[in-house]
Amino acid sequence: MGFNRRQFVGGGVAGAAVVASPALWGQAAKGPRKLVLGQSVPLTGAADQIGLAYFNGAKIYFDALNARNGVAGYKIEVKTLDDGYNPAKAAGNARQLMEQGVDALFGSAGTAGCDAAFAVAQTTGIPFFAPFAASDALHDPALSNVFHVRPALSDEAFKMVRHCATLNWDRIAVFAEDDAMGRAGLAAVSQALSDLKLPPLVASAMSPVNSDKVDAAVSQLMSAKPQAIIQVSLFNSSAAFIRKMRRTGFAGQFLNFSVVGIDPLFSALGKEIGGIVISQVVPSPRSTGTLIIKEYLDALNDTDQAPSYESVEGYIAARSFAEGVRRSMAANPGSSKPDRAALQRAFASMTDYDAGGFRVNLRAKKYESVRAIDLVSITPNGKIIR
Repeated sequence: MGFNRRQFVGGGVAGAAVVASPALWGQAAKGPRKLVLGQSVPLTGAADQIGLAYFNGAKIYFDALNARNGVAGYKIEVKTLDDGYNPAKAAGNARQLMEQGVDALFGSAGTAGCDAAFAVAQTTGIPFFAPFAASDALHDPALSNVFHVRPALSDEAFKMVRHCATLNWDRIAVFAEDDAMGRAGLAAVSQALSDLKLPPLVASAMSPVNSDKVDAAVSQLMSAKPQAIIQVSLFNSSAAFIRKMRRTGFAGQFLNFSVVGIDPLFSALGKEIGGIVISQVVPSPRSTGTLIIKEYLDALNDTDQAPSYESVEGYIAARSFAEGVRRSMAANPGSSKPDRAALQRAFASMTDYDAGGFRVNLRAKKYESVRAIDLVSITPNGKIIR
């Protein structure tokens, strides 16, 4: 099973420079025909492994695209700032990037960070593209400048709750981190239970973000005797909670939102990961029969990176953005550059984009993306089973 390395793709700016200041991915993109994207993403902090993988996956695609002279004659340059999984920093980064005149904001990550960055961008109409783990509020169709590659938290919750229902598990609990993501995930699970006309949660408990301080949550949920526990948490909290629940005798099922990250969870749990179910929103990086994965792995071979779901998602997000640029220029052949309005029209048209065998709907309504979600389980040696 591959691990996300704490370094950036070879051939780009050194990792330390990227964390300290904006990174210009497309170093060849110095001519006048370019689009500049701004990205605030956690490259350090609690979600760094996920942020790094997402960053690298998009970088792999844009680097390869720019080497082929870009899309519609435009190379894509990305200015990336580290927000450390801190929403205030994410907001500041978004403001700074917009002041620098970026054409779109791309690839924010973390529920609170996405909300904070969008709050800064909301009044400007700048495209807010492919946020990772954004709140369901950012999936509101009324937000005409937000475009999602990944399903909503509500879609993942619906898939997991429906899976529990097929196994006749009606005693479901939630373990969540005490932050925006945890609260949003808890609300999404509760809503899914209601929508599926199932009994409400038997219990819910929260812990500090990415922490091993889970004893109170373990005691609270054990006393409720759930059959299944859905976790809305990063890998450290998830691993600590799973270990302590099992040691107290819990023999039920653990299910996790995709934000947990399979690779970091495997790093934290080792063989104890056996039997854990994780929601996934993009194809497995080992699905070599899928065209987009073959394309991704071919590009990955030119780097020193290991494959991961989060990296695949970054790659698909970048590919989808480039397709929007192509469409905007095709619709406006006399235009000197795809402006924000043209990009938004192009993105809004991408409701069934075939990204190499994986369908992307940038304007999906609630539960429309459930079909794109896989539930996978992990063997003790890290093998992924659908």
